[in-house]
Amino acid sequence: MEQPRRILIVEDDIDIANVLSLHLRDERYTVVHSADGNEGLRLLEQGGWDALILDLMLPGVDGLEICRRARAMARYTPIIITSARSGEVHRILGLELGADDYLAKPFSVLELVARVKALLRRVDALARDSRIEAGTVEIGGVRIDPLTREVSVDGTRIELTPREFDLLHHFARHPGKAFSRMDLLNAVWGYQHEGYEHTVNTHINRLRAKIEANPAQPARILTVWGRGYKFVAPGTDDSGETR
Repeated sequence: MEQPRRILIVEDDIDIANVLSLHLRDERYTVVHSADGNEGLRLLEQGGWDALILDLMLPGVDGLEICRRARAMARYTPIIITSARSGEVHRILGLELGADDYLAKPFSVLELVARVKALLRRVDALARDSRIEAGTVEIGGVRIDPLTREVSVDGTRIELTPREFDLLHHFARHPGKAFSRMDLLNAVWGYQHEGYEHTVNTHINRLRAKIEANPAQPARILTVWGRGYKFVAPGTDDSGETR
């Protein structure tokens, strides 16, 4: 029998943690809760977690530091940050440190559970893809290793967040194909929610800033007006689409 997925919740609001734990256990997940950053980090370091739901404002070690340390560990653990800090700076900082998703409080518990399920499905799909396509992907000076999750551009290694890596890998596996924002939400984020298209725009802009020589005039990730985005090798797009 398949072992139940193990979810670690690090959240100092006991009411939120209890409701969230109840819903996750209804989905047959094994849930462990910590209300303290120091204890949460200790539990995380014990390993074996399939996902981490992490508040930012915690007694002891704060959530951003836990996120940073999680990404320094050998095993990749999907992370969803939940926080009353809804400002753009904290959201971007959390994503830059390696979080896979971010929900501002107050949030719908059902939506958070749906995102956990989608994140785990996506991780499973990526693991299957990596086993099937164990080799690196190289196109237009971009080299992507799906096993080590390393990326280099024109021979220089660059650091990407987990979601940026998944987005770039998806593009590179389908060169020249245009994807709408909703297509990308479904393929890379694992869900389709109206109103979240801005998340795709934000990640596209941040990805361009890392892989384009001139992000204001991108040569790799092109805008296909009225349709979405596509990935090409620089200098090979002869379709007349605006870059």
